[in-house]
Amino acid sequence: MSEVIQNRYEFVLFYDVENGNPNGDPDAGNMPRIDPETGFGIATDVCLKRKIRNYVDIVKEGADGYDIYVREGGVLNLQHKKAYDHLGIKPESKKLPKDKELARQITEFLCSTFFDIRTFGAVMTNEVNGGQVQGPVQLAFSRSIDPIVPQEITITRMAVTNERDLEKERAMGRKHIIPYGLYKVEGFVSAHLAKKAGFTEADLQLLWDALTNMFDHDHSAARGKMSSRKLYIFKHESALGNAPAYQLFDLVKATKKDETRPARSFYDYHVDIERDKIPAGVTMIEK
Repeated sequence: MSEVIQNRYEFVLFYDVENGNPNGDPDAGNMPRIDPETGFGIATDVCLKRKIRNYVDIVKEGADGYDIYVREGGVLNLQHKKAYDHLGIKPESKKLPKDKELARQITEFLCSTFFDIRTFGAVMTNEVNGGQVQGPVQLAFSRSIDPIVPQEITITRMAVTNERDLEKERAMGRKHIIPYGLYKVEGFVSAHLAKKAGFTEADLQLLWDALTNMFDHDHSAARGKMSSRKLYIFKHESALGNAPAYQLFDLVKATKKDETRPARSFYDYHVDIERDKIPAGVTMIEK
């Protein structure tokens, strides 16, 4: 069995979208999320975690230890009940067992069963109480390198929904896109929290694979063309780390090659890292 990770990591992922909507805002008619003060595009951590979960579900196909806790149509109380059934005990409404060892075993079972619990953590204090886990892997919000220009595109459909609309020639609709956007997301992996959740070296490798391949298994008409472009991983020699995270993130730069025209491709940018400024005790891995 793979060992729990012993090193701290930070990482920076660049991904882009072409003629699509990377993360719609339901409170704004599903328009691409945007920082209203600057015009920069944003995407939530939850958006990317969903894609990571979906990738792991596809790759592992329900293998032991790689079930997905937060899935479409899932019932969380039933997920928690699997731990109680495994231990042969009956859950008490909204409470963990008073026996601390039994309570620990319930949470430990859920961590070992569900990849996304031992990766991202979960608050499982529902009617069937599974405890709480602070996940070792956390993502910040993504932000575009330049301001984005959301567009509303009118589309037509030759079919209609209801019989009463048969006299209509076609139905009209709209979709929201941005012509192009390069996004940057920063992430953290804690060895200290990995020990508590049981996050292993094999889990870590699966995370890197997911970050580099997740968009290839998540295509849809709404999202357009999305791709992972660059993944920079900073590995610390120690579990506590050898440099502040912000210092490492600041080394990664993305600049537009021609400021006189809008970017429409990843190749309109120069993305690189100041390798000569990487602190002692930190190794950089590029994927």
